Amino acid sequence: MSTKEKTWWGVAGVAIVLYALFPIAWIVSLSFKAPSALNNGNFLPGAPTWENYSLILTGGASDLFLPALRNSFGICLIATAISCLLAMFAAYAIARLDFPGKKFILGTALAVAIFPVISIVTPLFNLWRNIGLYDTWPGLIIPYLSLTLPISIWTMSAFFREIPWEMEQAAQVDGATTWQAFRKVIVPLAAPGVFTTAIIAFFIAWNDFVYGISLTSTEQARPVPAALGLFSGASQFEDPTGAIAAAAVIVTIPVIVLVLLFQRRIVAGLTNGAVKG
Repeated sequence: MSTKEKTWWGVAGVAIVLYALFPIAWIVSLSFKAPSALNNGNFLPGAPTWENYSLILTGGASDLFLPALRNSFGICLIATAISCLLAMFAAYAIARLDFPGKKFILGTALAVAIFPVISIVTPLFNLWRNIGLYDTWPGLIIPYLSLTLPISIWTMSAFFREIPWEMEQAAQVDGATTWQAFRKVIVPLAAPGVFTTAIIAFFIAWNDFVYGISLTSTEQARPVPAALGLFSGASQFEDPTGAIAAAAVIVTIPVIVLVLLFQRRIVAGLTNGAVKG
């Protein structure tokens, strides 16, 4: 490219980055503003304060935010582990075994992944109330599997297709059973793909709001996204914008850290198998 083209591409890239980061910067700015300064029209806080963070970590809102943070970590980690374990076996079967319906299974998994969650919340709410799973960890883990398992199967199957079939055959020739070859040869080779899939599945479960707000009613199982929607001010005339912004910043930190540490693995997991030749 010519110097002029490089300049225009650089300007366009900077503009896109600024456009994407502006909402995040605005939320961070709101989190450091006092309630009296929220509507002053200034982008940067004139007198930064930790009042909002103290409110959600040690103040009156801590009883709502901290249990929700614990619930989110626990529920999302369990849902991610289960979905990756099940997806690993399903992806191996899709990549290695020849049976009718392989494409149908992958297509069904993709269809489930894009299925609107809101359409099944009401019947799921009634069912969970009848069988005793409402407002419990299992009552959220099971629905979260419907979000994480399809994308896990789809992503992990691409990794298993890239593993040379001859390595598994060589292990079986040396006397290993099918299970031993899978456990000692295939799984270690597929570890980067499993790790990438786990990160993506965790993000999906972590960001869910519909299930969290519909299938919980107390702090026993309510996740963070649902808890943020229930924040209230000291009175009916006070808007808890600053506290919500501070909680949003804290909730976003684990996601940002994971993305920065493992961005190459995430990109590899999303693009693996897209280009061949």
